[in-house]
Amino acid sequence: MIAFRSTVAALVLAALFLIPAVGHAQCSALLDHELRPLAGKTPESLCRHQGKVLLLVNVASKCGFTPQYEGLEAMHDRLAPRGFAVLGFPSNDFLGQEPGSEEQIQDFCKLTYGVTFPMYEKVRVKGDDATPLYRQLREATGEKPGWNFHKYLLNRRGEVVASFGSRTRPDDPALLARIEALLAEPVPAEPSPAAH
Repeated sequence: MIAFRSTVAALVLAALFLIPAVGHAQCSALLDHELRPLAGKTPESLCRHQGKVLLLVNVASKCGFTPQYEGLEAMHDRLAPRGFAVLGFPSNDFLGQEPGSEEQIQDFCKLTYGVTFPMYEKVRVKGDDATPLYRQLREATGEKPGWNFHKYLLNRRGEVVASFGSRTRPDDPALLARIEALLAEPVPAEPSPAAH
């Protein structure tokens, strides 16, 4: 009986250490970052979005492109059931157009545009101080945000496949066509535990 309990305990411990490693190994390098949800206290891994087609957008509340929130929310709402998500990253990098606290940004987005898509902590998106995620996006595409509402499109494997400037609206036919093509691709199979 003691040997049985020891074996069970060993299996439970092995599973506890193995499961996080397996999940971590499936995450792309681009998504392997921890950021706080907007106005949150506890960072969460962007790996939670692995397997979805993603549109990463640096956003600001006091910008001429701010009305794009409406289209981004509509896109997110319409396509989320098919495995799509918009991820918003507030930034004050361009002429101080996102000066508020994270709580103020959250209230503005929800009350003015009804934003429900995931929003993350305020980040730097340009220059040497850019957050690691945005440095990786710049390196992968050769493009850095020139202004607020720059968009990076990621496939289900977490690889950046396109970059769209601020003037590209959420209802732009070329953007929507790329998203639809990516949504039509099969969801990548998760590696079997034996592959690890």
